[in-house]
Amino acid sequence: MNTIQAEFELLDERFSGIGGDERIEILYTGTRWAEGPCYFPAGRYLVWSDIPNDRMLRWDELTGNVGPFRRPSGYVNGNTRDAQGRLISCEQGNRRVTRTEHDGSITVIADRWEGRRLNSPNDAVVKSDGSIWFTDPPYGITSDYEGHRAEQEIDGCHVYRADPVTGEVRKVTDDFERPNGLAFSADESLLYVVDTRRKHLRVFDVHADGTLSGGKVLAEGTSDGIRLDDAGRIWAAGEGGVLCFDPDGTLIGRLRIPEKVANLTFGGLKGNWLFIAASTSLYALMTNVRGLTPSGTP
Repeated sequence: MNTIQAEFELLDERFSGIGGDERIEILYTGTRWAEGPCYFPAGRYLVWSDIPNDRMLRWDELTGNVGPFRRPSGYVNGNTRDAQGRLISCEQGNRRVTRTEHDGSITVIADRWEGRRLNSPNDAVVKSDGSIWFTDPPYGITSDYEGHRAEQEIDGCHVYRADPVTGEVRKVTDDFERPNGLAFSADESLLYVVDTRRKHLRVFDVHADGTLSGGKVLAEGTSDGIRLDDAGRIWAAGEGGVLCFDPDGTLIGRLRIPEKVANLTFGGLKGNWLFIAASTSLYALMTNVRGLTPSGTP
């Protein structure tokens, strides 16, 4: 098994004591742009996206084997799972958010807003009420590299909420340049959203009716996917690897990765494996922290 040295960089005393194995495992190398890691505890496997190659891959925890999961994938970017353990995917090429049912069939969750085609959904999270929240920048339609070149039908790049009962797709924010990674706090009272072009992380108050307020900039330097641990710290793709922010927005530490990090997730039986999708490779590190299990997932 190929490994590299784990480099934890202490930037604030609040990061003191956070660590893990001395070496990071390289589970796979050979993607063009790795994205969207999603761990499934029932099967003890992880799926992730290789966007330009229009495929998804699957890593088996018990055997260590990697094989194809889906190809073509619709240029899938971000992935998550819902409370029933079903895969939720953002298909940049098909300009839609889908759910893979237990029998393998695919259900379209959202592909339009007010009659117009979405840009190219990027990342998604599931709330405990079953609603699916997703970001919609244009990366899948600006060229043929990560999707299909096409005209943008919606004026702007927004964050949306798909209602679990009615299927209504509602715009919840409209002041982003390139909304990307997103995550809820443990009690779902806060929604964190990354703006890639502005390279910052914003935080919103979430209300019972599915609306948002606030939206202040909480942290600088983020660029793509984010996840929370069970202490409320925010782990984010950023400059130099994976950044770790205190809940107050202070950058307290960094895990150095030799490639550009796109996204990450926690998994494993105890939720203490950190899986990192970065450029050509999928990395994994057993840590001494546990990832937050969102209320909307098993």
